[in-house]
Amino acid sequence: MTIIRLKFASLKQNRWYELVIRFVLCGLATIFAGGVAKLAGPCWGGLFLAFPAIFCASATLIEKHERRRKEMKHLQGARRGQEAAALDAFGAALGSAGMVAFALTVWLGRFLSPVAVLGLAMAAWSIVSVAAWYLGRICPRAVGR
Repeated sequence: MTIIRLKFASLKQNRWYELVIRFVLCGLATIFAGGVAKLAGPCWGGLFLAFPAIFCASATLIEKHERRRKEMKHLQGARRGQEAAALDAFGAALGSAGMVAFALTVWLGRFLSPVAVLGLAMAAWSIVSVAAWYLGRICPRAVGR
């Protein structure tokens, strides 16, 4: 089983301009989702907002950090950086599947009480996310890894 840990030392790897890039890209993705919501309605805007906005910047930054870490040890890190970015993309896809389940549950249960809908949507998100993660662990080919 994979143990999840926080690595605060990784915050030192970021340079100020990388954080600005993340902030700008996340803001642009949010503005885009707001524009979609204005034109097509909140249901469509919510689906676009569910897209991991930070993914745009994080994939390139993850690749760069992994490559840099390997090069500091005088190794070629291009392949390792690409693999780390691909793994992040896989995680973002799993998270997006959970968010779609959340959104569909809210949409289908819109006539129920808000508390009931929120509880059902959180359960749907949890079930779909954990099931997708587990499927990816036991059968990587089934999810395209």
